[in-house]
Amino acid sequence: MIIGCLALNASFEPLTMVPMRRALRLVIDGKAEIVEAEMDRVVRSERLTMPRPAVIRLTKFIHVPRRFRRQVTNTFLFARDHYRCQYCGRPAAELKPREALTRDHVIPISRGGKNDWGNVVTACSPCNTRKGNRLPYEIGMHPLTHPVEPHFVHLSWAVRRLTQTQARYIKTFYGDAILHQLEALEHRVHPHGHRAADSKAHPDEAAAV
Repeated sequence: MIIGCLALNASFEPLTMVPMRRALRLVIDGKAEIVEAEMDRVVRSERLTMPRPAVIRLTKFIHVPRRFRRQVTNTFLFARDHYRCQYCGRPAAELKPREALTRDHVIPISRGGKNDWGNVVTACSPCNTRKGNRLPYEIGMHPLTHPVEPHFVHLSWAVRRLTQTQARYIKTFYGDAILHQLEALEHRVHPHGHRAADSKAHPDEAAAV
């Protein structure tokens, strides 16, 4: 069963994954059309019956900035850093429950640092505590990789689960290389077996119709 719906721009450019209820509402309101539907599955209500969408296309084109400007969240930060502490190098799968991944500001906010992509890294809680309010050179703790603002394509899809049908649209617009990188992220082992919360299906999609 498809757990999310791929939304395309009017130009057929992939935009994002949306919850099924949101996809249904866009179609019902005439703001999107169904491009691909899940085979042999429908959504029913007292008023109508419609195919369960896998891919929808917006009826009006919306401008998308070429640089990734989404606010920094731990979900996307950890994805950028491949779920690995940028100080000790340990992946999330090797951390104990009390050593959860956290967000560290390379230059602490209290010392003039900003909460932006260029100043945040993933850190296990022991490393974050050890570094504290100090600058990297003051304690000899330097990130393994230089924090940069990621390309919007990578992080837009880093926490999504794509079906083969949906993946075709990513490949069409961004090429095989991008698709392969996303597939590598898709097959990584998430800590404690959990996936990102925003990729879960809603228990009652028909209620949206």
